[in-house]
Amino acid sequence: MSLLPAFTRVLATTLIALVPLGMAHASDDNVKIGFIVKKPEQAWFINEQRAASELGQEQGFSVVRLAGEDGQQVLSAIDNLHAQGAQGFVICPPDVRLGMAIANRAKQYDMKVVTVDDQFVGGDGKPMTEVPHLGMSGYKIGEQVGNAIAEEMKRRGWDMADTGALRISNNELPTARERTDGATQALLDAGFDKANVIDAPQQNTDTTSAFSAASPMFAKYGKFDHWVIYALNEESVLGGVRASEQYGLSPDDVIGVGINGSGAAFAEFSREKPTGFYGTVAVSSTMHGRQSAENLYQWIAEDKQPPANTETTGTLMTRDNWKEVREELQL
Repeated sequence: MSLLPAFTRVLATTLIALVPLGMAHASDDNVKIGFIVKKPEQAWFINEQRAASELGQEQGFSVVRLAGEDGQQVLSAIDNLHAQGAQGFVICPPDVRLGMAIANRAKQYDMKVVTVDDQFVGGDGKPMTEVPHLGMSGYKIGEQVGNAIAEEMKRRGWDMADTGALRISNNELPTARERTDGATQALLDAGFDKANVIDAPQQNTDTTSAFSAASPMFAKYGKFDHWVIYALNEESVLGGVRASEQYGLSPDDVIGVGINGSGAAFAEFSREKPTGFYGTVAVSSTMHGRQSAENLYQWIAEDKQPPANTETTGTLMTRDNWKEVREELQL
């Protein structure tokens, strides 16, 4: 079988990765790392990669920014980095179950690897603690979401018996389950009826898939006067909010709280009139990008292995305080 097609694909990918926008200046000691993300078009990952590149410019190492939207693309990206002489990479994997395959490919090339946001899981379904990780405490972040919703419901004087909770989640993603489980438990602890929690499984983690998952639920459970909406990120919550608008619900009858603190939330808060998107638990994607890249760089340059697991928390951002929180967290 000819190897020409495979070589052509690798060459093409390499040329794309060499575009100056995706790299910081090379250092004297020639440390080069990759930064691979699963959704390169989403604001969160754009910020992470940009922050890593800016750190590289400050500290003198190169950062190659790549997409890894499925398993094959991730492995091709690792091959690409090896061809460029990279000593390691940061990755937010498209599927955490790819952990062993990714770690093995990195080991094959003697490359160091750290995960950001989503942690690898092994064949036993447990986190791969041998690969250093930096991410949110999904459950605690979820609890913050649930508590924020409960407080706003109380402020509005809603009767919990007349309120539906739309839980939009991709159950194949452990991070999504942790966040939405935390939010659900916080609502239950506040006195919410578990029977009023409605699951809306989404196929992806974006606004379009969330809209498709949420739309039929409002009609199916039309008995509720009010709705709260939560998910693994703000893009998904926005999909639920857009679906509530299409159904005809007033923003006064909807409380949506997301997670991240990105351009999607900023655009919503900047609207002339408030929508059902009440707030988001903002986490610094800039910090995630800088810290994970710095951890990897120090591991390569100074043989200082990062902690096995570093967890961050968030700050509630609403229409009233979003500009101040954005500046504080450098979003």
